[in-house]
Amino acid sequence: PPAPERVLFPPTFSVSEIKNKQRRHFMFLRWKQQQRKEKLAAKKKRKKEREALGDKAPPKAIPKTIENQRVYDETTVDPNDEEVAFDEATDEFAPYFNRQTVPKILITTSDRPRGRTVRFCEQLSTVIPNSHVYYRRGLALKRIIPQCIARDFTDLIVINEDRKIPNGLVLSHLPDGPTAHFRMSSVRLRKEIKRKGKEPTEHKPEVILNNFTTRLGHSIGRMFASLFPHDPQFIGRQVATFHNQRDYIFFRFHRYIFKSEKKVGLQELGPRFTLKLRSLQKGTFDSKFGEYEWIHKRREMDTSRRKFHL
Repeated sequence: PPAPERVLFPPTFSVSEIKNKQRRHFMFLRWKQQQRKEKLAAKKKRKKEREALGDKAPPKAIPKTIENQRVYDETTVDPNDEEVAFDEATDEFAPYFNRQTVPKILITTSDRPRGRTVRFCEQLSTVIPNSHVYYRRGLALKRIIPQCIARDFTDLIVINEDRKIPNGLVLSHLPDGPTAHFRMSSVRLRKEIKRKGKEPTEHKPEVILNNFTTRLGHSIGRMFASLFPHDPQFIGRQVATFHNQRDYIFFRFHRYIFKSEKKVGLQELGPRFTLKLRSLQKGTFDSKFGEYEWIHKRREMDTSRRKFHL
């Protein structure tokens, strides 16, 4: 019998023109399969050509990603810039970086928090050394801040919730600010993380800050750095990571284990969450008369998918 012919779609044919839903789905899957085969064949052909050329093969093309196509930002920081060095020597975080202050953090919540937010705050306090959890019952933040300053707290973290789910984080550096408002998403508590390690110990963790490249990113990075004590206790092998990608800040807390001289295993300890900066305010929390350094305006700022602010 003659060999079955390959399905050839007419050049102007669109699967969406097929009226029958099942047939349309079937033809779409077939079309996808054909695309995959062609892609694989082209890949094999390229590989053979590279092997045939050996050392003369041209270097592999770097795939285009949103990150490496990023629109240049004029506020990107050059590490050797004297102006930046001067700003950092005189900003609100300078006393911390000069080791004049020791971080002491108050973690509080929106009014009358529910179970999940309560557990999240407790777990966050095991990640940040020298942090204390206080549940608000109708007390305004304006009243809390002077009390924090009087008791030598260096930072205030407020976890907001909506329908029992943590959805916002306010980080205020005391006594003079600044204050950052973040939208929080993808919160995972310890028990919801697969293959998690044992409970974290009380050792001071190391801190990794990735990709905070602009002036705004630098400020946010310094803000996160000043939550943790200076000298990490490497014996605890615990690492807190703030990784910025496309203006989303991913937080992870790991313990590393040396399996051999070359291999390192990672255990996630949790919790994990994602932050998106909404605004940066000068001074401490003031929703009415606060002066804003930066506000995320979606309609104006999100016109290009390749423009990032951190």
